[in-house]
Amino acid sequence: MFLGVRASSFLLIFKAPYTPFPQLIRSNWVTDPSTGATSASILSPTNIPSDPPLAAHGVDQAHELAEYIATVDPTPTRIYCSPFYRCLQTVDPVAEKLGIQELRAENGIGEWYGRARFEHPSPASPELLHAFFPRVLTTYNPVIIPSTKGESVKEIHDRAAYALSRIIEAIDKEHLSNPNFPTAPKAILLCAHAATNIAIGRVLVGDENADIKTGTCSLSVYQRRSVAHVPGGKATVPPPNSDGTVPQVDWTGGRGVGGGWIQKVNGDCSFLKNGEERNWWFSGEEDWDYAVKAVEAGNVDAGLEVGGPGTVAQAGKLEREAQMEAKI
Repeated sequence: MFLGVRASSFLLIFKAPYTPFPQLIRSNWVTDPSTGATSASILSPTNIPSDPPLAAHGVDQAHELAEYIATVDPTPTRIYCSPFYRCLQTVDPVAEKLGIQELRAENGIGEWYGRARFEHPSPASPELLHAFFPRVLTTYNPVIIPSTKGESVKEIHDRAAYALSRIIEAIDKEHLSNPNFPTAPKAILLCAHAATNIAIGRVLVGDENADIKTGTCSLSVYQRRSVAHVPGGKATVPPPNSDGTVPQVDWTGGRGVGGGWIQKVNGDCSFLKNGEERNWWFSGEEDWDYAVKAVEAGNVDAGLEVGGPGTVAQAGKLEREAQMEAKI
C-alpha cells in the first residue's frame, strides 16, 4: 500500500488492499527570477531560505495526520521522505506515533523546481537533518538526485516514475529474500510536495492526465494491482545514467510503475479539523505535450520552461511573466 502526504507523504502497502498519501502548510520564500537568489521572512533551521519550516497550523495538521495514520490497516512500518525540513516535520510525529525509528531522506521524491538559467538550492545534508530529526538515517543513499537546473513537467513525472520504481523494486527484493516471515514492509509512507505528489499519483496508476488532489496534509490511498516480476531477485531498473539524467521507465498507457496501482482514495482531508486547504495543481495549459512552455523564439527568455513551486513568484508562471508582474 502507498500512503502519500503533502509537505507530504505517501503510504505504499505491498501485501494489503490499499495505499494512502498525505500533504501540509508552511511559510513561504521568494526567488529573484533574474539571479535565483532566495530569501524568506522566517529563517529556516537549515539556513536555506527555500527550506522553510511548517507554520503552527502545519504542525497541528501533522499531529492530526499522525493520529489518523495510526488507524490505517496495515499501518506503515517504513517512511521515505523528501529531504526538505517541512516534510520531515510532517512525518516525524507519524514516526513517533507508530514507533518507527528510521526516516529515509529520499531526494527522488523531493521538491519540484521549474527549469531556470540559475541553479536551484539543494536541501540540507542527511547529517544536518539528523541533528534536527535523529530518526533520519545518515547511511541511506537516495536513488537519484534531481538536477539543480530544474525540470519540466514531463521531467518531474519521469523522475517520480524512476524513484518509485527503484524503491518498489528494492522492497520486492526484500520480500523475496524473506518469504516465510518477511521483515520487509507491507506498507510504506512517502512524504513529498504538491507537484511531486501529483506526479507520483500519476505514475502509480499509469495515467499522465489523472487528477490528483493535493490539499495540505491530504491522504491518498493506492492499492497494488500486481507485483512486477523480479527475475532471480536481480534489479531490472537501471542505476542513474552517468551524466546524471533519469533513465526512462515505461509507466504510461495504464501500465503504472511496479506492476501498477489502483487509486482507492484521492486527497482525503476529512480527518483534518479544517478539511481541505490549499489544493495545488500545475498552472497553465496542461496538455501532456505542453510539458515545456517556452516563449517565442528570439526573446531573451526563449527556451525557459514552466516554473515550479518556489522557482518564481507564482508556480507555473514563466520567468518573463513573473518579472513583468514584479515591475507593476
